Amino acid sequence: MKILQSTLLLLFVPLIKPAPPTQQNSHIIFDYGTDNFEEILPTQDYKDQYLDGQNIKERESTIISDEESLHLQKDESLTSLPSKKENDEMPTCLLCVCLSGSVYCEEVDIDVVPPLPKESAYLYARFNKIKKLTAKDFAEIPNLRRLDFTGNLIEDIEDSTFSKLALLEELTLAENQLLKLPVLPPKLILFNAKYNKIKSRGIKANTFKKLSNLSFLYLDHNALESVPLNLPESLRVIHLQFNNITSVTDDTFCKANDTRYIRNLIEEIRLEGNPIILGKYPNSFICLKRLPVGSYF
Repeated sequence: MKILQSTLLLLFVPLIKPAPPTQQNSHIIFDYGTDNFEEILPTQDYKDQYLDGQNIKERESTIISDEESLHLQKDESLTSLPSKKENDEMPTCLLCVCLSGSVYCEEVDIDVVPPLPKESAYLYARFNKIKKLTAKDFAEIPNLRRLDFTGNLIEDIEDSTFSKLALLEELTLAENQLLKLPVLPPKLILFNAKYNKIKSRGIKANTFKKLSNLSFLYLDHNALESVPLNLPESLRVIHLQFNNITSVTDDTFCKANDTRYIRNLIEEIRLEGNPIILGKYPNSFICLKRLPVGSYF
């Protein structure tokens, strides 16, 4: 009998599933336009309005931390500001290309020599608008070995411009507007000033005399009336073609009083394009292994 009562009681118990507990302060928004109810990230306005106290505290601490980080970054930037020297160098290396001691400033329309890094050894400033070179341009660049100013508008060079460049070996001033030459550095191996307006009076008598390492001299396409004096024994190549040279002497390349003297190092002398008949001056070339290139008749 008790078993039957228990069975009847179970039959009359309503099969009702309890409702889920009410969620308080739910931050989840459902997109009912989709098949699956994915959680959508709340907007910033929603977060600001409904964040509980704990999240607000964490957010405030994050903001403070970020502000402190910004202050630290500012402090570090103030303490690590580049020196004046670095500031002076930076514009040049942005405008030009600085690479392993070489500075390439070609076709950038500069009209003066830019500030160079102190360790610069090679400067290529071709095809710009530079009009003048001064001693200040290279005063603190003692390691320069090569300078190339081809294709500028250089009219004047201060005499002391290259005086402190004890290591300079190559100097190219081709295709400019020069009327005269400055004092040249003592270790020069190559000097190129072709395609200028240089006259003989613009070259001092001792300009080349002490250049005991000079091997290549290019003064073609100028306005020279005579071969420069006191050319050093070290010369191998001399280009003087297309000037206004009208004569040479027995001492121009050789030694008039020494018929046994042979100039062994000279490999090439070019004199074509000058108003001179080389055949009129046979004694001027007796010390040479090769006759100069030019007109003999």
